[in-house]
Amino acid sequence: MLQDKDRIFTNIYGMHDRTLAGAKARGHWDGTKDLIGLGRDKIVEIMKASGLRGRGGAGFPTGLKWSFMPKESDGRPSYLVINADESEPGTCKDREIMRNDPHTLIEGALIASFAMGAHVSYIYIRGEYIREREALQAAIDEAYDAGLLGKNAAGSGFDFDLYLHHGAGAYICGEETALIESLEGKKGMPRMKPPFPAGAGLYGCPSTVNNVESIAVVPTILRRGADWFAGFGRPNNAGTKLFAISGHVNNPCVVEEAMSISFEELIEKHCGGIRGGWDNLLAVIPGGSSVPCVRGENMRDAIMDFDYLRNDLQSGLGTAAVIVMDKSTDIVKAIWRLSKFYKHESCGQCTPCREGTGWMMRVMDRLVRGEAELEEIDMLFQVTKQVEGHTICALGDAAAWPIQGLIRNFRDEIEDRIKAQKAGRVSAVAAE
Repeated sequence: MLQDKDRIFTNIYGMHDRTLAGAKARGHWDGTKDLIGLGRDKIVEIMKASGLRGRGGAGFPTGLKWSFMPKESDGRPSYLVINADESEPGTCKDREIMRNDPHTLIEGALIASFAMGAHVSYIYIRGEYIREREALQAAIDEAYDAGLLGKNAAGSGFDFDLYLHHGAGAYICGEETALIESLEGKKGMPRMKPPFPAGAGLYGCPSTVNNVESIAVVPTILRRGADWFAGFGRPNNAGTKLFAISGHVNNPCVVEEAMSISFEELIEKHCGGIRGGWDNLLAVIPGGSSVPCVRGENMRDAIMDFDYLRNDLQSGLGTAAVIVMDKSTDIVKAIWRLSKFYKHESCGQCTPCREGTGWMMRVMDRLVRGEAELEEIDMLFQVTKQVEGHTICALGDAAAWPIQGLIRNFRDEIEDRIKAQKAGRVSAVAAE
């Protein structure tokens, strides 16, 4: 279990002072000038050695991503774009950083931007985060007033400006190229890659898009060293991680823990156990709504990191938004609700996603009521395979995976409902 002295986010619950003075008292903004003095190459090298993987869902190595940025400018400016469009259902970790510990993000933005040669950074915050935006903007203003941002930021000789940009509440703008499009004032629709943002991103200039948590941990990693961070978790799954646990646990919470903690320990230590005990656990979605669900009995011994969940359980860590469902849950209806969400949030640019999300939702609608044929289960699975991997961005995959997880793990539940409906014994709950 992670000890308090190893926690990066020391004010995640807002119990302490979130102002600049409070952040400094907790060790932030300490020797920032010296950290920048390490130089670009050294900072990127330390980030690579720390093993930090992106905390926004995909888990791409952060140091490697930074190293794609051009070393020498060809006349175009470079940009760091911070993705605070936290719209994945079940995910609420970044909002705690922005609301209660905003200076971790601001200091991280300065250092990360320096490492990539970017004199300007944008934080794109989701439309629904009104209070978080106010807290973050107040913290940015404080940092400017204290000379930590702007000309000669933190006395480092590096000029740096940080802007906060409010989105309008579209899930698709969490995808990095759609976010860039929205930031430029256009419709939030994903771009084809290549060119990747590091070659031509915001305003056609070299850009890197990183998640809030990925950037906020940077100063602490540099202060304590790559080996310290790499000491948590299994190889290739290093560091500490914010887990957001919701659903049928006795004490839902956001908590910072070491990577590769077991699911059972995470739930017992921080959430007071499963509601109604472990025998009452039906299913878990371990990484936000876009990863496949896992049967409860398979989750108990699960290791909460990228590789185990992907390779052993055919799911994923994603944003580490752990959604727990007990046996009172109508699992078919729960997944139908996710289908409805992805159908609503599809930007409509790619045919498989535009047509497929609506089609999948309508079949799910019938499955919830048991008004389908047994053959339709396999047909639905085949359609998810025709959507997955055939779209510009990962929203097609995100719509397909929950349904694949349902059919893999709870096929008997769907079949029983169809058979019962045919026998006229029960009229299953109709989808609202």
